[in-house]
Amino acid sequence: MAGELTHEALSTHLNSKFTVCLDGDQSFDVELINLSELKLSPVQERFSLTLVGPSDKFLGQGVRHLRHEDLGEFDLFLVPIGQNESGFSYEVVFNRLVKQEGTRS
Repeated sequence: MAGELTHEALSTHLNSKFTVCLDGDQSFDVELINLSELKLSPVQERFSLTLVGPSDKFLGQGVRHLRHEDLGEFDLFLVPIGQNESGFSYEVVFNRLVKQEGTRS
């Protein structure tokens, strides 16, 4: 379902909750607090998002399974980028090729 995680789709869900699903039945919520500007070139699109989670749960860098009420389930590579009174912050970077007219996918 990650193909539907476009900049436009994510922008409508700023400040919404995503559930991080861990091994077993453990999970906790993170909040989408920032979405960078979409940078486009003729062959590439780039943007990043910042999620913040609780201060008592730390995720090391790695692929995590997330779930969102409207966007569904998907795996994303999260990188911890900081901690403050709100909790731990994580960044997700999207850097993908743009489908060109007349090319096969």
